[in-house]
Amino acid sequence: MKENFSKQLLSQIEKNPNRQILHVLVNGEYVHLTYSELLLGAKKYQFALDQAGILSTDVVILILMHGLDLIYAYFGTILNGSIPSIMPYLTEKLFPDKYKQDLRALIDITKPKAVITYKEFIQEIGFIENFKPSIKAVVLTEDVSQLTVSEEEVGRMPGVTQDPEHIALLQHSSGTTGLQKGVALSHRAIFNQLESYQNALALKDNDVIVSWLPLYHDMGLIAGFMMPLLSSIPLVLLSPFDWVRAPYKMMRAINDFKGTLCWLPNFAYNFCAKKIRDRDLAGIDLSSLRAVINCSEPMRFDSHEMFYNRFKEYGFKSEAFATSYAMAENVFAVTQGGIDQPVTYDEIDLASFQEKNIAVPPEGNRRSIKMVSAGKPIPNVNIKIVDKNGTSLPDRNIGEIIISSNCMLTEYYKRKDATEEVFINGWFKTGDLGYIAEEELYISGRKKDLIIVGGKNIYPKDIETIAMEVKGVHPGRVVAFGIYNNLKGTEDVVVIAEIEEELLGEKEKIADLIRKRVTIKSAVALRNVLTVNKKWLIKTSSGKIARALNKVKYLQEVQG
Repeated sequence: MKENFSKQLLSQIEKNPNRQILHVLVNGEYVHLTYSELLLGAKKYQFALDQAGILSTDVVILILMHGLDLIYAYFGTILNGSIPSIMPYLTEKLFPDKYKQDLRALIDITKPKAVITYKEFIQEIGFIENFKPSIKAVVLTEDVSQLTVSEEEVGRMPGVTQDPEHIALLQHSSGTTGLQKGVALSHRAIFNQLESYQNALALKDNDVIVSWLPLYHDMGLIAGFMMPLLSSIPLVLLSPFDWVRAPYKMMRAINDFKGTLCWLPNFAYNFCAKKIRDRDLAGIDLSSLRAVINCSEPMRFDSHEMFYNRFKEYGFKSEAFATSYAMAENVFAVTQGGIDQPVTYDEIDLASFQEKNIAVPPEGNRRSIKMVSAGKPIPNVNIKIVDKNGTSLPDRNIGEIIISSNCMLTEYYKRKDATEEVFINGWFKTGDLGYIAEEELYISGRKKDLIIVGGKNIYPKDIETIAMEVKGVHPGRVVAFGIYNNLKGTEDVVVIAEIEEELLGEKEKIADLIRKRVTIKSAVALRNVLTVNKKWLIKTSSGKIARALNKVKYLQEVQG
C-alpha cells in the first residue's frame, strides 16, 4: 500500500532520477524536466515553507499562473507535509470583484497559514496582509528563485512521515457562492482512486498524457498532473491560455510526443473542430491516441461526430473516443467508458424522457435524442439512482445519482454542515440526474438547473448545445435558464449567446436563427434570446458558465 505522496514521489525519483517525466510549454518552447530536476525545484519551495514555520497540518494557498513555479510550489508544499490548495490566478477572463470576494471567502474558511504567489499579485489584491495572524507567511516566487538548497536540506522532508489518513490536499468547488467548499482528500483516498482508475484506463508504461487543463480543477489536477507524475507516465503540459488562443498546439503536442491519452470537456470537441485551421494541421498525425476522454460536462453525440469528421483525415480513430463521469468529492473518476469497448450511445424517446422521467427507445417517428454513456463504475465505486425520497429506482428511470467508494472526501474542509448535507446513509448525493441501462451510467444534467416548462423537464445543456450549432455563436459561450412567468404559471426559457467578433453586426439575425433551431430541435418554443458581445457571460473559476450568476445579471441588466 502506498502511504503518502512524498514517499511515492521520492520512490519514483530514486528509481528513475534521469527520466524526462515532464514537458512543459513555456513561452512557446518546451522545458523538459527529469525527476531529479522536479525534486530540486520543489525542494526550494519546501525549504521556504519550512523556514517560515509552516507545519504539516497547515493549509497553503497557491495563487500562481500555470507553469513551472506552480508545479514546483505544489510538490514543495506536499514535501513539507502541508496541505496545498490552488486558487485560480486573476486573469482578464475573471471578474475582479467576484474574484476578490471568492478569495476572501476561501481565506475566511480555510484559514491558510501561507500563501505562495508573486509580489505584483500582493500589490494588486492588497488585502492578504489584513488576514494576519491567520496567514503566517507570504512566500514570493521571486525570493524562492534565489534560494540554494544543500544536500543536507534536501533530506529533511516532513511529508515523508505523514499518515495515510492525513489530508493530502484541498480541491475547491466553484459556484455562485464562491470557492467555499474545500474538498479535503486523504492520501489513502487519492491512492485508492489512482490505483482503481489506472486499472480502468489499462494504463501502460508507454502511455503519454497530454493536458492543457487548469490544475485548480480536479480533471487537470488528478488525471492531467498527479496520476502521471506519481506513476512515472510522461506528461506533456500546456496552459489553458496556450490552448484557448491556439488549440492546434494540443494537436501538435500529441503529434510530437506521441500522446496516447487526454481529457477534454465536451465544449472542447466543438471548439477544436471549429477553430483549428487546415494550415495549422499540416503534418499532424493523431493516430497515437488511444483515448480522448470526454469529461466534466454532459456529453454529446454531435460533439463526438463533429470532432471525428474534422480530424479523421489526420489519423484520429473513432474508437479513441472515451467518456468519464467524475467529481472532486470522489478524488476524480466515478465511471469510465470507451477503453475496452466503444462508447455506448442510447437513443431514447424525448417525450418519455421529459414528461415521465424514463429513458426508453422511441416508437415509430416520435422525436428522440441520443444519449452518451459515461461508462461503468470504476472498480471501487458503487452507484445508485434514487428518487426524491432516497428510494432506489429501477433501470432506465431518471433520478439523482448517489455514490459510495473508498476514495471519498474526508470532509468539506471545516464545513461540517455542508458535509452532513450531502450524505445519506453513507452514500454521497451528487446533485446530478441520470439513469442506468445495462450497467452503464447516463447523465442528464444537474438537479438544481432543471427547467420545468408546461410539465416537461428541460435540461439547459440540451438547449445550449442546439444554440451552439448556429453559425456565429462562440463555442462554449451559451447559457440557458428558466424564469418563472406569472401569467403562464410555468417557466420561460431564456438563452444568452456570445457572438463571434466578426459577426457582431448580425446579432438579431443570429438570435432569430437560435430561436428557430431550438424550436425545431427541442420541445421548447423559444422566444427569449439575447445575443451579446464576448466576455458578457460570467464564468466560474474552473471555466464553466455560471448559470445562476448569469440569470441574476440578466434579470438586473436586461429585465431591470
